Amino acid sequence: MCIRTIEELQEDTREKQIIDIRDAADFEKETYPGAVNIYWEELAVHMDEIRKDCPVYLLCYTGQKSEEIAEELTEQGYEIYSIKNGYRAWLKMKLSKMMADHNAAEQRTKDIERSIIKKFRKPIWRRFTKAIREYELVQDGDKIAVCISGGKDSMLMAKLFQELSRHGKKNFEVVFLVMNPGYNEINYQTIKDNAQILNVPITVFESDIFNIVASEEQSPCYLCARMRRGYLYSKAKELGCNKIALGHHYDDVIETILMGMLYGAQVQTMMPKLHSTNFEGMELIRPLYLIREADIIHWANYNDLHFIQCACRFTEHCASCGGTEKGSKRAEIKELIHELAQKDPVIEYNIFRSVENVNLNTVIGYKQDGVRHNFLDTYDDVK
Repeated sequence: MCIRTIEELQEDTREKQIIDIRDAADFEKETYPGAVNIYWEELAVHMDEIRKDCPVYLLCYTGQKSEEIAEELTEQGYEIYSIKNGYRAWLKMKLSKMMADHNAAEQRTKDIERSIIKKFRKPIWRRFTKAIREYELVQDGDKIAVCISGGKDSMLMAKLFQELSRHGKKNFEVVFLVMNPGYNEINYQTIKDNAQILNVPITVFESDIFNIVASEEQSPCYLCARMRRGYLYSKAKELGCNKIALGHHYDDVIETILMGMLYGAQVQTMMPKLHSTNFEGMELIRPLYLIREADIIHWANYNDLHFIQCACRFTEHCASCGGTEKGSKRAEIKELIHELAQKDPVIEYNIFRSVENVNLNTVIGYKQDGVRHNFLDTYDDVK
């Protein structure tokens, strides 16, 4: 077999070569100690760098692509192994070691919390509290289900709500809600490990969403998102909550605005809060509405935190997408906005503000409460 576990890699005391075949950006963030980077699509032109005089270990995102390559190179005479479960296995081992030292883990949690109030006070904490005030997201007596997907955004949101409970003026309750829609074992464990590192007491419930959407060919991501929200609303209401909080940030908002225009032929935005249409008395709030994604990433990197990205079965295989949302319409829009912002940084702000400055006297038509209106409806009223 050309598959070895991360433990077997560490137990191999021979001289060896470790090659991280993920893309350069992810390699630079973190890799296995001593690994070199050769992106898997470029291996063919770097064959002279792969050693035949020692065992070679390949590290990818999940272990799938590295296994394919290891099988091929084994036939060419290399002693080469794919690391089972890839980078995720290394991350799981690292998290386990961190939690083994209780005192160090406790201090680390305090340092993470302090970073929110100190180092990231302006870009994160103040923008969070501004959104709470400006959009009236939290009221006295609220019981809020803070929905945690396991990614950087929702995990940060959980910590922000903890800080708000300690330092805020509102009298409210929170439940940190995690739904397991069918994560693989490593992703699920990573979520639980990170919750422990951050000292976030999570409430977990199971669903079979991934199994249901697995057969959907047209829009699996859309169906998955709709079903997730429905399950979260239902569980939150069962727990006595009147609101669910989702981790969408500023960049999600401007991407949604542009996506609506370019792909949906409509002008709309992702609202900071809205009433549920299917769950009476329930609201959805987005407390990270004013926080930039780059600042969330900076916070995570500063604290050496590693979260799952999209962990569904459609995107977890590194062979096709690197375990990310690459190739999606949203990814295309994100790249477009990035290119525009390099030419003029104010463009991002202008996209965000554009939906606050809609003049109904200068649009051909609009819809309100499902009713379509046209400028001709009142055109002759003004002489």
